[in-house]
Amino acid sequence: MVPAQPSINISFFQPQAFLMVGIPGLEALHCWISIPFSSMYTLALAGNCLIILAVRRTPTLNKPMYYFLSMLAFSDMGLTLSTLPTTLAVLWFNYPFIGFNACLVQMFFLHFFSVVESSVLLAMAFDRFVAISNPLRYAAVLTNNVIIRIGTAIVTRATLSLFPVPFLLKRLNFCPGKIILSHSFCFHADVMKRACADITVNIVYGLYVVLSTVGLDSLLIALSYTLILHTVMGLASPKEQARALNTCVSHILAVLVFYIPVIGVSMIHRFGRHLPHLVHALIAYVYLVVPPVLNPIIYSIKSKPIREAMLGVLRGKSHS
Repeated sequence: MVPAQPSINISFFQPQAFLMVGIPGLEALHCWISIPFSSMYTLALAGNCLIILAVRRTPTLNKPMYYFLSMLAFSDMGLTLSTLPTTLAVLWFNYPFIGFNACLVQMFFLHFFSVVESSVLLAMAFDRFVAISNPLRYAAVLTNNVIIRIGTAIVTRATLSLFPVPFLLKRLNFCPGKIILSHSFCFHADVMKRACADITVNIVYGLYVVLSTVGLDSLLIALSYTLILHTVMGLASPKEQARALNTCVSHILAVLVFYIPVIGVSMIHRFGRHLPHLVHALIAYVYLVVPPVLNPIIYSIKSKPIREAMLGVLRGKSHS
């Protein structure tokens, strides 16, 4: 039953709660659909937690690239925890309600951790560029103090970029008959379309945030790899070239796993309005659930030190 609405001001209305949906058209199968979702959430949390513990407990992993990997794991855990409560509430208990203010809080953290993840991937690209182009100065350039500053800058950037977003939504007049969201979580592009007001400012600012964070980061990552490729091509032997590029494979896969769904979500929300709701839902779930699941798998397969350290954590050992 929908929570009772307070007395409504005719000229201004904000819903007490939104209604969320799981997989459109497959509501009767939500109980079964919850099994793979629960499994993916468990894998994401366990895998990323293992990476953080492995780096923390293994002195040989106290290096810049593994510190950045810990940051990536932290952002993946944050992204997972941002959507887990409401998604499982819809799928497990058929509870579709989320309070208006709770929706804005969830939306902030969902996008916050997305921006953090994008920034961390950029930092990891810089790490690979320094390691390959100037290996002798690698330790001198990426000191612990520099890494702390980079981490602080990442969090500050995400916070400042997204802090205005909930307040820009809070000022809008919403439609009493448009309280059904398209997902089992609060997504900015979805929530603002429920308003019965001019949302030009919200659209422009949302586009600015995307371009100045994820858009800029993707260009800088591409530039980093252009410079890396230029450096690698200058190496003497094909064996050295292959060895240098092999250190980048895990990061390249993580970049693709993150940015391809991001581009898909952005394109669908702006140009795919006439596509079935099922397509919108599936692309959004791929964007939010798949990267946190795949990143620990990618790094555990491609990085022997990470794999051994993770196994050491599972066995209750600490590597030296």
